[in-house]
Amino acid sequence: MSRLPLLVIAAGGTGGHMFPAQALAEVMLARGWRVKLSTDARGARYTSGFPSAVEVEQIASATFARGGLFAKAMVPFRIAGGTLSAAFRMLRDRPDVVIGFGGYPTIPALGAAWLLRRPRMIHEQNGVLGRVNEIFATRVDRVACGTWPTTLPDGVQGVHVGNPVRASVLDRAGAGYIAPGDYPMELLVMGGSQGARILSDVVPPAIAGLPMDILRNIRVSHQAREEDGTRVAEYYAQNGINADVQPFFHDVPRRMSEAQLIITRSGASSIADLSVIGRPSILIPFAAAAGDHQVANARGLVDADAAIMVREDAAYPDKLTELILMVLSDGASATKMANRALALGKPEAAQILADLILDLTTKETRA
Repeated sequence: MSRLPLLVIAAGGTGGHMFPAQALAEVMLARGWRVKLSTDARGARYTSGFPSAVEVEQIASATFARGGLFAKAMVPFRIAGGTLSAAFRMLRDRPDVVIGFGGYPTIPALGAAWLLRRPRMIHEQNGVLGRVNEIFATRVDRVACGTWPTTLPDGVQGVHVGNPVRASVLDRAGAGYIAPGDYPMELLVMGGSQGARILSDVVPPAIAGLPMDILRNIRVSHQAREEDGTRVAEYYAQNGINADVQPFFHDVPRRMSEAQLIITRSGASSIADLSVIGRPSILIPFAAAAGDHQVANARGLVDADAAIMVREDAAYPDKLTELILMVLSDGASATKMANRALALGKPEAAQILADLILDLTTKETRA
């Protein structure tokens, strides 16, 4: 009996890395591959949505971004130990391809693949390479890009594949948009998988500032950090606003497809979901994002008049009230925004990425 080909997916501990990794895993399993996921304890929190057939391997990694001096001094040793552990695992069960989606937890698997000369590639979700993907961009066989254009090192050519979206998002692809009007309307407020304090600070008063003839029709789904959830929920309640406040929504595709407007960070996965489902949005990029990549992510939707971008330092409640009112008071314009977003969607991104993986195995066979 022939051995099923094996794909090792390495992904870091945020939804921005894990959601496209999950989408690829779903496609590769459907194509008859075995799939292993290499991540750390933070990444493991996002594995509940992965198919049960995916074997999850937690591996030692570390980042220089957290901890004291001793923790930072130990980072190279933890990464080296994780890389050796990954290499021994790959010697026991040889992967046909290894793909990294970014984040420090991807270093051990990609480092081991480089040491063992296994076919390897990276997928960069954002318009600017993350630190780890920048390190490996010249050490892999293929660089796939989710946002285009993506700034790449000299001599490195990328392939624009788009950002893979999960099956639950594809199920809502192109869902019919109900334009704003004098009837119940849904607003979805998200700060990415980690939440965003600024959205909890400025969006509730911005919504409360809307005219009563619009406010009375609004129901809000607001993703807030756990430490902000109580005060956000209380603010909405005190202002008579029907709101569901949670630290994490497990049914984002449904809520997004039912929304008349989404207010969100411009993480790559959020942008991909918005464009595949097709919804108008107000984007507030994370100001401290490396290389200002959230602004780069937002650019395509903004240039297509499918979204409105507001910088953090300009995201005052009064300004947001004005923008929300502009969208919700003009159903025709809101519908045009939804259609323009949909036109930019790449629902086939995971399939294209899977094709690139198959191409790498063909090259390996010929070599």
